[in-house]
Amino acid sequence: MSTQNQITLGKVGAVYGIKGWLRIHSFTDESDAILDYFPWSLKLGNNTRTVDVTDWRKHNKGLVVKVAGIDDRDDAQALVGSDILINESSLPELSKGDYYWRDLIGMAVVTTQGYDLGVVSDMLETGANDVLVVKANLNDGFSKKERLIPYLLEQVVESVSIENKQICVDWDPGF
Repeated sequence: MSTQNQITLGKVGAVYGIKGWLRIHSFTDESDAILDYFPWSLKLGNNTRTVDVTDWRKHNKGLVVKVAGIDDRDDAQALVGSDILINESSLPELSKGDYYWRDLIGMAVVTTQGYDLGVVSDMLETGANDVLVVKANLNDGFSKKERLIPYLLEQVVESVSIENKQICVDWDPGF
């Protein structure tokens, strides 16, 4: 199965028990929300295979799942470390002005005065608000290699242009 229009929604962790169950590390806000998206493709190295999840349950703070055709620990061990992929089209449409983090990562960040701060390399969740991790251009005249900029619409973030892959912020480049 092609992974061109697929996104990573989680990762297969360790084997759980002797009957082929697997621990799942979900990248969704609520860990069990990963179960809202099927089918799953498991990608390990250059190998990708579509799987059916036949059962699941919460375990401690995580999830364990049973995959069809995987009935013992050895078979399950072969899937450990796989990325869990879903078709991008399975994600819900967002309201205007809302973005998935994956849409923001890789965007250029410029100030309202036109100063190039760098590129969004990651996003952080702090509880109060999300934070853009901006990897600065090395020749930007400032010593900072990375900036943490609060993702506060209309306060710090002035605009987001998906078309131009650019975020405009009201931010002091020296900060």
